[in-house]
Amino acid sequence: MTGNKKLGLTARIVIGMAAGILVGFFFKWLLAGQDERILHILGMELPLKTFFIDGIFHIGGEIFIASLKMLVVPLVFVSLVCGTCSLSDTSSLGRLGGKTIGLYLITTAIAITLAIFAALLINPGKGVEMQSDASFDISEAPPLSQVFIDIFPSNPIESMASGNMLQIIVFAVLFGLAMALSGKAGERLAAVFNDLSEVIMKLVTLLMNLAPYGVFFLMAKLFTTLGFETIASLAKYFAVVMIVLILHGLVVYGLILKLLTGLNPLIFFRKMRDAALFGFSTSSSNATMPVTMEAVTKKLGVKNSIASFTVPLGATINMDGTAIMQGVATVFIAQVFVVDLTLADYLMVIVTATLASIGTAGVPGVGLIMLAMVLQQVGLPVEGIALIIGVDRLLDMTRTAVNITGDAMVSCIVGKSENEFDVNVFNDINAGNKEESVDFHHLR
Repeated sequence: MTGNKKLGLTARIVIGMAAGILVGFFFKWLLAGQDERILHILGMELPLKTFFIDGIFHIGGEIFIASLKMLVVPLVFVSLVCGTCSLSDTSSLGRLGGKTIGLYLITTAIAITLAIFAALLINPGKGVEMQSDASFDISEAPPLSQVFIDIFPSNPIESMASGNMLQIIVFAVLFGLAMALSGKAGERLAAVFNDLSEVIMKLVTLLMNLAPYGVFFLMAKLFTTLGFETIASLAKYFAVVMIVLILHGLVVYGLILKLLTGLNPLIFFRKMRDAALFGFSTSSSNATMPVTMEAVTKKLGVKNSIASFTVPLGATINMDGTAIMQGVATVFIAQVFVVDLTLADYLMVIVTATLASIGTAGVPGVGLIMLAMVLQQVGLPVEGIALIIGVDRLLDMTRTAVNITGDAMVSCIVGKSENEFDVNVFNDINAGNKEESVDFHHLR
C-alpha cells in the first residue's frame, strides 16, 4: 500500500461514525447525570453541554442534514423530468408505475408479516409490567379521499417550497411528458435539464466527501443523549425489531433480487453500503435520496429514466422498516396490556399497515401515525406507543437503512424488466467510485 493512498468513502464514514459514538459516550460519562459541567481548557471556561453538545455537535449535524435536504427537491424534479421525457414510449409510464408501486406494497406486506411472526415466536411483551408517565398525542391521518386529492398540486411552486414529494413527482411526470410531446422545443429544454442533472449529481459528490464529518457530529450528539437504561428495559422488543430489520434487509431483499433478476445480491449489498451508512446516520430517506440516486444510477447500473421515478417514489411510500416496527410493536403492546389478538386481527394489521404506507405518504410523523392507525384498527390502546418511544431513535436509524436498500432493490428489478439496466456497470466492482474523491485544490 502506498503512503498517499486515500481511504475509501465507506471507511471514512465508518471511522467518523465510530469516533462520534466514542466521543458521545465520553461526553455522557463526563456529564454523568449533571445538567452542565465546566471544562477548563487553556485558561478558558467552556460549558460542556452548551458549547460542545448543543453547540458544535448540534450545529455540525444540522448543517450536514440541511445540505443533503437542500438537494432533494431539485434532484427529484430535474431527474424525474429528464427520465420521463427520455422514455422511448411514454405510454409505458403506467406500466412502470404499476410495477414500482406493486413491488413496494409486496415488500411491505412481507416485512410486517415477518415481524408479526417473529414477535409471536419470541413474545417480547410477555411478563413485562411497564408503567409510563408519558402521554402520546397523535394527529389523525387524513381520510383516503383527501390523500388522493392532495397528490395533485394546485401550486407546484408551493409544493416544491414545502417539499411535498408526491405532488412534486406528479408535476415532474406531467412536465416531462409535455416536453416529450413538444418536438424541437422539448428537445432544447431536455438538453438544459440533462446539463442541470449533471451539475446536481456533481454537487452530490462534493457533499459526500464531507459526510464523515457530518456523521461524526450526528453520532456524537446522539450518543450523549441516548438512554441505554431504556433500551435495557425494552431489550427483547429492541432485539426482535433489530433482528427482523437485518433479516428483511439482507435475506428477503437478497432473495427477491436473485429470483426476479438473477443478479448477485453480494455485489448489490457491497455497492449499497455507502448509501446505507448515510441512511443510518441521517434517519431520513428523503435526506439520503441524493446518495441513493447516485448509488442506483452510477454503481448499480439502473438508467436514470427508471431511477428518477422509483427512488423518489420509494422514499415517499416504501416503509418496510416502519412496517417491521409496527408489526413487532403491535404484538408487544398487545402482550403488555394482556390483549389476545385473533388471526383475523393480525391479518387486519398486515392489510392496514400495507395500505397505510401509501395512504399516509407525505404526512409528518408518518411512522407513528401509521402505528396509531394499526393499533386503533385492532382495539389496542394508542397510549402504548409511549412505552416504546424511548428506543425508537436508534431503531429509526436502522429502519431508514433498510428502506433505502429496498428502494434500490426495486429500482434494479424494474430497470432490468424494462431493459433500462446496464449489467456490466452492476458487475463492475469499481463502477461509480471514480468520482468518489474530489480534489478541491483546483478550485482555489
